[in-house]
Amino acid sequence: MDRIQSELKVVIGAGEYNNNPDWIQTQEHELHLLEENSWEDRFESNSLTAILAEHVWEHLSFEQGLKAAKICYQYLKPNGYIRCAVPDGYFKDETYQNIVKVGGPGPNDHPASSHKIVYNYNTLTSLFKKAGFDVNLLEYCDADGIFHSNEWDGKNGVIFRSKKYDPRNKEVLVFPSLIVDAIKR
Repeated sequence: MDRIQSELKVVIGAGEYNNNPDWIQTQEHELHLLEENSWEDRFESNSLTAILAEHVWEHLSFEQGLKAAKICYQYLKPNGYIRCAVPDGYFKDETYQNIVKVGGPGPNDHPASSHKIVYNYNTLTSLFKKAGFDVNLLEYCDADGIFHSNEWDGKNGVIFRSKKYDPRNKEVLVFPSLIVDAIKR
């Protein structure tokens, strides 16, 4: 496969969404988070400006997530970042937590059926820091379930399942994500 040679912004596990049309959209069979050879076939080390992963990391165990973060770190330029969104383990809503729980509800074809972890801001921050990143919290609930939102710009990666962009969350927060920028220093 030809290596891509421009400012590189990559969406991991793009699914049916295309909220970031100027980004390279990838699926697991094209770019696998845990298979370094799929990265080296496509990119040079220190070549990516940004990686966006919306509701991907919860499908990896903590150890797999750490391995994936380390692989991403290798391919990001200095000051490059991963914008990562996952279900928020501190959001105080029983229905939401039942939907996003490990193993998820319902049949094996339900997206949450392959969830391996439910992160909170402490565990997700810890994972990315262990991989060498600095972490900025963008949207998250604290341990008391209080929602916090820091200013962030969609031009650096739109996360649909957010307070900022998801119409379900306009009046009342019903489906938040824990969103971080993990920055390579």
